[in-house]
Amino acid sequence: MRKFTDRKLLVATHNKGKLDEMRALLAPYGIEVVGAGEMNLPEPAETETTFVGNARIKAHAAAEATGLPALSDDSGIEVDALDGAPGVYTADWAETPNGRDFVQAMTRTWAECEAKSAPPPRTARFRSTLVLAWPDGHDEVFEGKAEGQLVWPMRGQQGHGYDPMFQPEGHEITFAEMDPAKKNEISHRADAFRKLTTCFEV
Repeated sequence: MRKFTDRKLLVATHNKGKLDEMRALLAPYGIEVVGAGEMNLPEPAETETTFVGNARIKAHAAAEATGLPALSDDSGIEVDALDGAPGVYTADWAETPNGRDFVQAMTRTWAECEAKSAPPPRTARFRSTLVLAWPDGHDEVFEGKAEGQLVWPMRGQQGHGYDPMFQPEGHEITFAEMDPAKKNEISHRADAFRKLTTCFEV
């Protein structure tokens, strides 16, 4: 595995919530983090059908455009009652002409479970795939997950995306009701991130 020895890392996301989460996770390592949105990079088309495929597109595009090592995350929620949907299309379910609306996406997800009369618990998991890419084309891949179940109605004001309807295994509250620091200890991204840290020079 290639070690990360730089002091600056580009996080290839335009999602402020995801960027804030990454900054918090990277803070202990003394790595300066800059977001793709802050560098006015375009968002590349995510044309793959897997999390790792889309994460690679984003990381390599950012690394090539800036000459910096770039970290990307492709993540989503898989609902067992929906045969793993929305999965890699999680963000697509939130798309509207005016930007992403995750309340719309969560409402659709619950409605589809209802239409199937899916019995409780409606198990689901968040998946996160991190790709760390260097400008020379090399990359390393790290995958994580968080198991749990869907709840309705939505609960909590913290977090982002599907957090208000996801209750992680072993907890009585949703990610959106959880202190962000606590969520960052148990989330799918944290699971992938723990594997990523084996790249870092301490």
